[in-house]
Parts: sequence; structure tokens; C-alpha cells
Amino acid sequence: MTDTEIVRRIEALEERITYQDDAIETLNQTITKQWAQIDALTRQIANLTDRLREAEAKSTMGAPRDEPPPHY
Repeated sequence: MTDTEIVRRIEALEERITYQDDAIETLNQTITKQWAQIDALTRQIANLTDRLREAEAKSTMGAPRDEPPPHY
């Protein structure tokens, strides 16, 4: 293998490493954004679940559950 071939191979490897570094950084940014979205959605679901439980508790206060309406 000549020096020129070795230099070309090294340059090709350096280019691939640069491309891979860019791809890894892009993927890292994407994952970071997705985790932030997942975290926000998880908090929203917890909030909505709490609100639903509160609404159910208010609507069933004093009324027996699963009892048919009086017109049956």
C-alpha cells in the first residue's frame, strides 16, 4: 500500500467519523425533544386523571352507584 492510498483511506475514515458524529448529535437532539414531550404528556395525563376522579366524586356524592333510574 502506498502512502497516497493510506492518506486517502485515512481521509475517507475521517469523513465517515464526521458524518457519524453529526448523525449521533442529530439523533441525540431528537431523543431529547421526544423525552420532553413524553414528560409533558405524562404530566397532562396525570392532571386529567386527577380532574376526572374529582368530577366523578362530585357527581356521585350522595347517589348510590349502579342503581337504575327511578323510571325503571
